[in-house]
Amino acid sequence: MKFLYSFLSFILIQITFAQEQVTFYFDNNKFELNKVESSKLQKWILENKTSKILSITGSTDEVGSTGFNDTLSQKRVSYIFNQIKGKINIRPDFKSISLGEKGATSTNKSENRKAIIHYLLEKDLAKENEILGIKEIEPEVIIPEDATLAEKVKLSKVGMKITLKNINFYQNTFATMPESQGTLYDLLFIMQNNPELKIEIQGHICCIDKDYRNLSLDRAKQIKRFLVYNGIQDYRVKTNGFGVTQPIHPIPEATPEQAAENRRVEIEILSKSR
Repeated sequence: MKFLYSFLSFILIQITFAQEQVTFYFDNNKFELNKVESSKLQKWILENKTSKILSITGSTDEVGSTGFNDTLSQKRVSYIFNQIKGKINIRPDFKSISLGEKGATSTNKSENRKAIIHYLLEKDLAKENEILGIKEIEPEVIIPEDATLAEKVKLSKVGMKITLKNINFYQNTFATMPESQGTLYDLLFIMQNNPELKIEIQGHICCIDKDYRNLSLDRAKQIKRFLVYNGIQDYRVKTNGFGVTQPIHPIPEATPEQAAENRRVEIEILSKSR
């Protein structure tokens, strides 16, 4: 077991809604419970077979040296742990905290000679991570580069960005070139078939130091105009122009290929059906 003083703040924060605690008191300079407290502990164990232990915190009064109190506090935690081990479920990341005399919060010395068990009742176990403020880590989403636009949207999570391939504009304008039609209709069909999908269309340009004419935004708006003209509700499509502030390659670009990659239109997923 690890005895972590630094974990005190965590415990103080976590003793909140749906967490339980029970306290056992020790005689002066003792790390084993007397008969009364021992009976109390055994009774608690019998009544909590389906509970789950989160942590045990031990403390002492301020009598004696700091070193002695630290050791005594650790022994009290260890004693309680050994009493409950194998009898009640314990979280895999269980923490034992030895506070020594730093845990003396009462003017009554006898109230500071204690060990506290923090635990969850069976009825709260279904909300365990929520109660403890633990966020589940979602697996990383990997979208194949050669996936279709529809597949990319299906695999994407909210906040992810997808580059619209083959969207090209006439030079220095927001008018789309004929080869853009395939991707535009792909996007339209996706929006039609996913009524809860909301996106932001984001324009980017290349080759210059600043988007003086706000061309990147105008290009994003042109894509939106196409979607709205074909029946997509206005509120489902936002637009933004980033100019040259988010280049993939440093500007000035070293090759025409780099310039083409910087000069792009992306969609960011704002919301979608689960």
